[in-house]
Amino acid sequence: MKLLVRWLLHAAALFSIASIYSGVVVQSYTSALLAALVIGLLNAFVRPLLVVLTLPVTVLTMGLFLLVINACMFWWASSMLEGFAVQGFGSALLGSLIYTVLGMVIHLALERLFSHR
Repeated sequence: MKLLVRWLLHAAALFSIASIYSGVVVQSYTSALLAALVIGLLNAFVRPLLVVLTLPVTVLTMGLFLLVINACMFWWASSMLEGFAVQGFGSALLGSLIYTVLGMVIHLALERLFSHR
């Protein structure tokens, strides 16, 4: 149940990013659902590999290179899907930053909602 709610909220976050920032375009809520799924899968399987491979650069930049990796995952997801578009790397960077902040808020809210105290 928690996973389904998280997925729906992440899709809503993508849809809201598109409504407030013109660099990210989401044509429908279905496109947002698919984009949230693809971004989640990329972050689960590809991102850890990229983090390990770029560890020296990440250490040299004191972790700032992780922002580039997040932007690449966001941009790559948009290149794989119809109905979800990112206008360029700068838009991917800003969109992924907003998406990450909203994801943190979603995570905290769901932890409180589904806590078993």
